[in-house]
Amino acid sequence: MIRKTVSGVEDAMVDVQDGMTFMLGGFGLCGIPENMIAQLVRIGVKNLTCISNNAGVDDFGLGLLLKKHQIKKMISSYVGENEEFERQMLSGELDVELTPQGTLAEKCRAAQAGFPAFYTPAGYGTEVAIGKETREFNGKMYVLEDAFRADFAFVKAWKGDEAGNLIFKGTARNFNSCMCGAAKITVAEVEELVPAGELDPNQIHVPGIFVQRIFQGKNYEKRIEQRTVRKRN
Repeated sequence: MIRKTVSGVEDAMVDVQDGMTFMLGGFGLCGIPENMIAQLVRIGVKNLTCISNNAGVDDFGLGLLLKKHQIKKMISSYVGENEEFERQMLSGELDVELTPQGTLAEKCRAAQAGFPAFYTPAGYGTEVAIGKETREFNGKMYVLEDAFRADFAFVKAWKGDEAGNLIFKGTARNFNSCMCGAAKITVAEVEELVPAGELDPNQIHVPGIFVQRIFQGKNYEKRIEQRTVRKRN
């Protein structure tokens, strides 16, 4: 049996270095790899390029790396909810590559499948297409987008087994599933780690072939990004 478990976050990220490119799953505060982001803060790696839908909030998730100025470039689709992200982008301290959300997901999927690039209509005729090859298909213009190239993909799942098979819960699946296998090394942290064979094969979202390392995380905060309550009558 193939065992991909490591003892914890320290062993899972032992070969992380300055200047690397990381993919990080999550959408806002939902399904983010909290343990691995905290470890990046602890070891102090810098000059990072981070690929993520957004950067969470100022004091949590990727916002912690921005606060320490560990990120050199952000490739994302949304910059709201994080004042420090906006400040660094507007001041020129942070290189930001804004990417349409669907294109960002497809760049992950293309890398996962081994495709170097793909055509998409998203962004044609806008700043997104500047400097990129365009081509007409069936009377419609498309932009050629390169697949992502990353050193590590850091993802978070609900359950996993020793062979690296993953199950996500609800919307926490988001970008995590398409980032698995899209980098040289995929590391998964899970809330519950079980022996191989315990998960129902029909319920598995990502097969272990896409995961190189897996460990059980701890101390998940599971914050709510925007809380709205009804006024009492």
